[in-house]
Amino acid sequence: MSGFSRRTFVLSAAALPLAACGNGVNSRASQRIDARVDAAINFMYDEVPGTDELAFNAAGMLVMPLITEAGFGFGGSYGRGALRINGATVDYYSAIAGSFGLQIGAQQYAHTLFFMTEDALSEFRRGAGWAIGADVEYAVVSEGGNLGVDTTTLLDPVIAVIYGQAGLIAGATLEGTRYSRIIP
Repeated sequence: MSGFSRRTFVLSAAALPLAACGNGVNSRASQRIDARVDAAINFMYDEVPGTDELAFNAAGMLVMPLITEAGFGFGGSYGRGALRINGATVDYYSAIAGSFGLQIGAQQYAHTLFFMTEDALSEFRRGAGWAIGADVEYAVVSEGGNLGVDTTTLLDPVIAVIYGQAGLIAGATLEGTRYSRIIP
């Protein structure tokens, strides 16, 4: 192989990952995220009774319409979504998590974080990155098919609802998930 060929090969190999990144200029990524968020919200309202009441009472909600999770011993998940306040998108976020343990398979799901207090919403928006902590209450669908929403639940600062699960890993959890603001 001549020097020119090696140089061309090295430059081409270095350029491919950079070309895949994109800088967001003239990108339609935000429109795609918003469309997916709208579809996820509609699905959530249709499939998880009580979420419309949560949304009505929330100061804001972070909708992650598609989280992809895979693992074989080590695992990870990633997704992008939007923070909505009064029905309007105000910021875009990514969610990333890693895990280790007895796991094998892949799944996709959606989740929404309902910020039930202005303080919880402000704390989320102020931080450079935010991780799910002990102040998050998981709302689950009861045996009767309704979301467990009551006066006590509405007083929790952050409520997480996971829905639309499909795949081969049993269960979905948000523990260890870190959210970071992005510019799509």
